[in-house]
Amino acid sequence: MTTREVEHEITIDAPAAAVYRLLAEVTNWPRIFPPTIYVDQVGENGNHERIRIWATANGEAKNWTSHRELDPEALRITFRQEVTTPPVAAMGGTWIIETLAENSSRVRLLHDYRAIDDDPEGLAWIDEAVDKNSRSELAALKQNVELAHATEEVTFSFTDTVIVQGSPKDLFDFINEANLWSERLPHVAVVRLTEDTPGLQTLEMDTRAKDGSVHTTKSYRVTFPNHKIAYKQITLPALMTLHTGIWTFEETPEGTAASSQHTVTLNTDNIAKILGPEATVADAREYVHTALSTNSTATLNHAKTYAESKG
Repeated sequence: MTTREVEHEITIDAPAAAVYRLLAEVTNWPRIFPPTIYVDQVGENGNHERIRIWATANGEAKNWTSHRELDPEALRITFRQEVTTPPVAAMGGTWIIETLAENSSRVRLLHDYRAIDDDPEGLAWIDEAVDKNSRSELAALKQNVELAHATEEVTFSFTDTVIVQGSPKDLFDFINEANLWSERLPHVAVVRLTEDTPGLQTLEMDTRAKDGSVHTTKSYRVTFPNHKIAYKQITLPALMTLHTGIWTFEETPEGTAASSQHTVTLNTDNIAKILGPEATVADAREYVHTALSTNSTATLNHAKTYAESKG
């Protein structure tokens, strides 16, 4: 069996401990790493944890389960995929963060992997995916850590919730069956939904804005039946550099709480171009918040009508 070992590295203008912390907290990953769609922490025992990751590799959405061992003293994180996705037979590696100076660190990302049956084409595919994703992850890590303070003002989250006298399953079905949204939602013109792997969807849709213009968006979605649907938008409007979200359906004494949570990072370079030379970051926040909230609240209210009609 042929095991390939590769290493990528980058220098970051930030303290090593801050870099380690960002890598250790997996909930940050969809925000930091372009290929990462969603991360779920499956189990935790001291410095050992199991995480399930949904991410793109060479433009294809994949998912796998990894075991991680965190070493905050040595600033190292080792990882090993428990359940791999073809053509990968085995995959593991280590993040090593080294202090260069008070506000400077070197991050090394090591990988070792094998292809199923030592297939040369499979190995070439993995070579390309690891190289592309490692470069992308390290560049994004550098950018995000270095901009951490600057982006606090331009990254924000909010949630819209409606209470429904209906079941979580019916609400989940409405959001899950996005292929029917052009019939069910007035603001959706055209939908293309594919689900080659159960629970992992690609959603492309054309939505109508208030002014009549049509915008095309593409998202990857991860579904957890009757409970939640997490997504990451990969074609972004000019005012955003990041948009992730989670639909959740939770039973409460008042009824089922159906919620739509959004996390957004604004593209400050485009604020003046889109909203005018006097526009501020606060104006852009309000504009984006209103636009997203209007659509998701409309969708939640249609889902409410659907679920309550099932009675």
